[in-house]
Amino acid sequence: MSISIHSTAIVSPKSQIADGVTIKPYTIVEDDVVIGEGTFIDSHVLIANGARIGKNCKIHKGAVVSTPPQDLSYNNEPTTFELGDNSTVREYCTLNRGTKKQHYKSVVGSNCLLMAYTHVAHDCIIGNNVIIANSVQMAGHVTIEDFAIIGGLTAIHQFVNIGAYTMVGGHFRIPKDIPPYIMAGGWPVTYERLNIIGLRRRGFSNEAIDSINTAYRILFLSKLNVSQGIERIKESMTVIPEVQRIIDFVAKSKRGIITARRHTGDSE
Repeated sequence: MSISIHSTAIVSPKSQIADGVTIKPYTIVEDDVVIGEGTFIDSHVLIANGARIGKNCKIHKGAVVSTPPQDLSYNNEPTTFELGDNSTVREYCTLNRGTKKQHYKSVVGSNCLLMAYTHVAHDCIIGNNVIIANSVQMAGHVTIEDFAIIGGLTAIHQFVNIGAYTMVGGHFRIPKDIPPYIMAGGWPVTYERLNIIGLRRRGFSNEAIDSINTAYRILFLSKLNVSQGIERIKESMTVIPEVQRIIDFVAKSKRGIITARRHTGDSE
């Protein structure tokens, strides 16, 4: 394999470019950059200092990767933005590196898809196999766990956590944490139902899905508050690992979790 760099690209000799990398016209790669084997970088892209890009990634036209945080306290500390293997960044995404306030880095995991105009702010941590639709805008310190899907035009408040295998509808504002395995939507964003199709596609057993569903009926559809609901889950259920994940997520939530939309006939 060989490196292919267009003659109009500006690539620092101090950057670390692996075999098989392609860099198209008018792209800029700054000094403190590492790009993994087989990655394709389209035209008019900025790969700024602190970028750590994995293998076989695709970064499309106009993306801006690893630029300084939009945080007034940032004072040019050396921080990074990390992109895992086999991930795709579509047109005009803006991806900021971290700050000393929390992680010193921002991270997008492997096998992720960030659609056009997505903004990933400082200190965001996005897991593996995550899909972020067009124009999702996340503030700093957001965490999105593995296999989550976020609908387009969604705004995510700083410090919000979104659980694994969750699907969030489009054009919403997310001010609170969204636990794993569910579908969330509406205004304000609330629990709608279990993400059953997504869970089945990911190989969850019927028994696990039934247990998750039972846990959420207790947590969201009873007359108990969140703390009481968690205690009821512990007392009344066999706590399999999938249910324990819900318990652990709620326990670490600092912003509080979303609620369920109440319907006539909801009962304990």
